[in-house]
Amino acid sequence: MIKPYFHFELLHQSSKSRARVGRIHTPHGIIDTPSFVAVGTNGSLKALSNVDIDKMGLQLMFCNTYHLLLQPGTETVKKAGGLHTYINRKNPIITDSGGFQVFSLAYGGVASELKSAGNKKADGSVLKINEEGVTFRSYRDGAKIVLTPESSILAQKNLGADIIIPLDELPPYHFDPKSLKKSLDRTHRWEKRSLDTHLTDPKQQAMYAVVHGGVDLSLRKLSANLLSDLPFDGFAIGGSLGKNKQELVEVVNHTVPFLPPEKPNHLLGIGDLESIEQCVPLGIDTFDSSYPTKAARHGVLFTEQGKVKITKTSYANDFDTIEPGCPCSTCENYSKAYLNHLFKAHEPTALTLASIHNVAYMIRLMAKYREMILRNLV
Repeated sequence: MIKPYFHFELLHQSSKSRARVGRIHTPHGIIDTPSFVAVGTNGSLKALSNVDIDKMGLQLMFCNTYHLLLQPGTETVKKAGGLHTYINRKNPIITDSGGFQVFSLAYGGVASELKSAGNKKADGSVLKINEEGVTFRSYRDGAKIVLTPESSILAQKNLGADIIIPLDELPPYHFDPKSLKKSLDRTHRWEKRSLDTHLTDPKQQAMYAVVHGGVDLSLRKLSANLLSDLPFDGFAIGGSLGKNKQELVEVVNHTVPFLPPEKPNHLLGIGDLESIEQCVPLGIDTFDSSYPTKAARHGVLFTEQGKVKITKTSYANDFDTIEPGCPCSTCENYSKAYLNHLFKAHEPTALTLASIHNVAYMIRLMAKYREMILRNLV
């Protein structure tokens, strides 16, 4: 049944791969897919204003419930009229459950392993993980907080995002098979509790299930099949996706065929250029990542000819734009030499101008993918 406030419209299925072009209809507008989703952890992309990214055409923005729960608090956001009003964003927003950040603290390896960066030690902030949920201490004031499937959803109700995510456990890559299966079973119970809480008061929000199972392909199939039988509005592929791109592609390639084709697919936390190129043909509709803006803040700019490290001395007297023909306001107004100077002078403006360019590049890149899929070239 098509909901009046949320549905996925399939426009074209490539004859060459599982790549597809579609539209996700939400209360705050349409998301053309495949699409890049920029991460605004605290309700803002670092160094950019929400008015600017709306004007740039960023259709979907990812905000983190964990951080907003701790500061300013989801009740404050609710009093402001919801996240869209609070941060002054007109276009769609997706929020996560808060689980990613909490379990990164618990296991230390989740965030780094998802980025193939190796393992890190837990910091001791997580006090308890049981059937009820997760008990942890706020990194801001040390207050004890219990995050449950129910409280996570209620927090996301306060935020009012268009798409919300159920609470899930994120075991690290190195979990043994028995522990991984135990974690998966608990995650499925948590997701069902999250869904039940959501359905008591949908508030025109859609909820995506999160498919888990680590790199165990049989568990990925089990998770996809079990969650597909529940009335979720879309599906996200999450958890540890391997220690390299090969394992990532293997997990995604194996999982997508078990998901309902009439609903959108999201790849959680993955949005680097190489992964997008490999996963669009596998049927992924949306990708979220902080990588493009993080790269920009380190002086790495994206172009069709490759990445430009703008801090190199060779750009000090290069008075061309970053990329000829790029319509972003940075390329329309400034040269590589000027950006080189701003970075060398440690001017905050450098971070803004570089971020504008990289976000604009990602928007144009996904539009090109959509055009190529329509022509059956991907």
